[in-house]
Amino acid sequence: MEREVKREAIFQRNRHPFQTLSLGLQHVLAMYAGAIIVPLIVGQELQLSHEEITYLIAIDLLACGVATLLQVWGNRFFGIGLPVMLGCAFQAVSPMIAIGLADGMGITAIYGAIIASGLFVFLFSGLFGKLIALFPPVVTGSVVTIIGVTLVPVALEDLGGGQPGSPDFGSPLNLALGFGVLLFIILMNRFSKGFLRSISVLLGLIAGTIVAGLVGKVNMKPLMEASWVHMPEPFYFGTPTFHASAILTMILVAIVSVAESTGVFMALGKIVEKDISSKDLAKGYRAEGLAIMLGGIFNSFPYTTYSQNVGLIQMSRVKTRDVIFVAGGLLVLIGFVPKIAALTQLVPPSVLGGAMIALFGLVLSSGIRMLGDQVDLNRHENLLIIACAVGMGLGVTVVPDIFQRVPGWLRILVDNGIVAGSFTAIVMNLLFNGLKGHKGKAADTTAAADQFPQ
Repeated sequence: MEREVKREAIFQRNRHPFQTLSLGLQHVLAMYAGAIIVPLIVGQELQLSHEEITYLIAIDLLACGVATLLQVWGNRFFGIGLPVMLGCAFQAVSPMIAIGLADGMGITAIYGAIIASGLFVFLFSGLFGKLIALFPPVVTGSVVTIIGVTLVPVALEDLGGGQPGSPDFGSPLNLALGFGVLLFIILMNRFSKGFLRSISVLLGLIAGTIVAGLVGKVNMKPLMEASWVHMPEPFYFGTPTFHASAILTMILVAIVSVAESTGVFMALGKIVEKDISSKDLAKGYRAEGLAIMLGGIFNSFPYTTYSQNVGLIQMSRVKTRDVIFVAGGLLVLIGFVPKIAALTQLVPPSVLGGAMIALFGLVLSSGIRMLGDQVDLNRHENLLIIACAVGMGLGVTVVPDIFQRVPGWLRILVDNGIVAGSFTAIVMNLLFNGLKGHKGKAADTTAAADQFPQ
C-alpha cells in the first residue's frame, strides 16, 4: 500500500501535459450530460426556437467553464480553491419554467431573478460561511451518502438508453453497451496502474462510443449541423426585468444550492486533506454568487458545484487543481466552438450510464466510509439521523411527485432528493446534538486519507 501511494505521488509530480489534458477532458465528459440537460428541458418547455436552444447549450457550457475557473482560482476575495466543477443547478429548472410561463413575467423575468439571487449570495456569503457548524461528520457523511444514492438512478436510466418508455429503453444492446463500459472500467482499475488507471473512465467512454458506432448507435447529425464559431451575447433574450415573487423564488433556489455546495466542499476538503474554514466557505459562496450573476447577464443559468465530479476525483486519485483548470478551459473553448461541443454529444446514453454507475457508486461508498470512520454508530440518535436523512433523500428521488401539492416556496426545499435529505440531516442533528454536535469515534475528523477509499 505504501509503495502504491509513493507511485501515485510521483505520477502527480511528473505528469505530462497530455496526461493533464486527458484528465481534464474526463471531467468535462463526466459532467457534460448534466450540464446540457437543463438548457434542453428549459428551452423545450418555454417553446424556444432551435436556434435559441442551440445558444442556450453553447452559452451554458461556456458559463460552466467560467464559473469553474472562478471557484478553483481561490484568491483572497473569492474561490474556495478546491478541485471542484460547477454546472447549472438542476433544482432551478422547475422554478425557471414557472417564472417563464407566468403571466406578466416571461423569460426576461427569469434572468432578472437570477441576477438578483446571485447578488444576494455574493453579499451574504460571510453569513453563509457560518454554516460549517451545521455540518458535523454525521451530517456530512449523510449528505455524501445521499448524493450517491440519489444519483445512481440517473446512471441506470442512462444505461437503459435514456428516458424510460422510449422504444429501445432497456434493450439487450443498450444493456450490453452500458455494462460493457462498466466492466472495462473495473478491469482497467484492477490490472492497470498510474496514468491509465486515472483515465479509465475516459478510455471506457471512448471505447464504448466506438463500439456503439459500429452497431449504429451513434448519431452524427449534431456534429454535421453544428457551426464552427459562436460568440456569447449579453442579454441575448432581452433586457432583464425584476419581479419580487420571481426574485424571492430564485433566492430560495440559491440558498438550497449553497446548502448542497457546502456538502460537496466538505467532502472535497477531506479528499484533498484540507481543513475547510468558515472563511473558505465564504469565498466559495462568493464565487458561486459571481457565477450566478454571470449566468443571468449572459442568459444562461444559476450555477452550483457538481457532485458527480467528486466521484471522478476519487476514482482517478488525481486531486490537484491544474486538472480542473484544464477542464474549465475546455468548457470555455467548447462554448465558443459548437463543433467541439457536438463531439461530446456522440456518446450514447447507455455508454455514459455504464461509466456513471462507477462514479456515483464511489460517491455513495465514500459517504458510508465517512459515517463508519467518524461517527459513533452505537448512538441510537446518530443512527436515526442517518436513517431519516438517507430515507428522505431516496424516497423523494423515487417518488418525486409526493410534494406536488405543497406551496411552491416550500416545494423548492423538498422536491429534490439531495436537498430534502440534507435538510433532514441538518434539522435532526440540531435536534439531537445541537450546534456543537457530538464527538465521533475519530479524534481527527479532517484526515481525508483515512475517510475515502484509495
